[in-house]
Amino acid sequence: MDRDNQTMVTEFLLLGLSGQSKQEEILFGLFLWMYLVTIIGNILIILAIGCDSHLHTPMYFFLANLSCIDICFSSVTTPKMLLNHILGSKSISYVECMTQIYFFITFINMDGFLLSVMAYDRYVAICCPLHYSMIMKPKLCILLVVVSWVITNLHALLHTLLMVRLTFCFNNTVHHFFCDPYAVLKLSCSDTFINDLMVFTVGGLIFLTPFTCIIISYVYILSNVLKLPSAHGIRKSLSTCGSHLTVVSLFYGAILGVYMRPSSSYSVQDTVATVIFTVVTPLVNPFIYSLRNRDMKGALRKLISNSRKF
Repeated sequence: MDRDNQTMVTEFLLLGLSGQSKQEEILFGLFLWMYLVTIIGNILIILAIGCDSHLHTPMYFFLANLSCIDICFSSVTTPKMLLNHILGSKSISYVECMTQIYFFITFINMDGFLLSVMAYDRYVAICCPLHYSMIMKPKLCILLVVVSWVITNLHALLHTLLMVRLTFCFNNTVHHFFCDPYAVLKLSCSDTFINDLMVFTVGGLIFLTPFTCIIISYVYILSNVLKLPSAHGIRKSLSTCGSHLTVVSLFYGAILGVYMRPSSSYSVQDTVATVIFTVVTPLVNPFIYSLRNRDMKGALRKLISNSRKF
């Protein structure tokens, strides 16, 4: 493409989920409600775990980290959309867009890594109960989280730097409510082959490694649980995994449908799937983990009753 036909893009336009004003008003109210519930719900989970000494175990340590990531993940995309609606604007600067892409990739991958670590924790608890305290030591738990942070940040940096090198021409309209990497890639007028290659190689490795760990962990868990002599023992063992499996299915099911294919095939319909793991999953996580967990429900009641005293 000739340089005369190119222009330096300084901002992008986020079209949102609907082009109709009435629908946008409804979506604004819905997203505002979901964002507030997400923040409040996950903060309550973190406070309940922190204030109850009985929950100072590896499983709840990872759950508190997951709640923290969910707060950050939701805050990457939703506040900007809400602010643009209030201001009557659809623009996002080039720097803001690249920053949003960086943190979006970081937190979405951190979600995956934490879910895999939680699956490993359940594997050790069910398959090696006598050695659980020896294996899942505090140092190992912290190390697993720190390593996950390092890997996900380096991965996000790689994709963001590859995105920055691209040239964007006249079309700066993103058919989404945030700077989704695939939606932005489609706007580039330069060759995105390297970007797509990195998505399928490095990105695929970062995505499939925790996913594979989850599958392997649950294969071992199911094989051990099915050997239990009583149905009560089977239900008791699987009850600790039910919440985690629900979140894993919701999270990975949506991601597989959107990102495990070339960016050129990305369509407006895929925005619905991205809403599931960017907005819905962080929203429902606190409910899934608290409503199906007696310890969490007890800790939340204790937290609320103590707050009323003040």
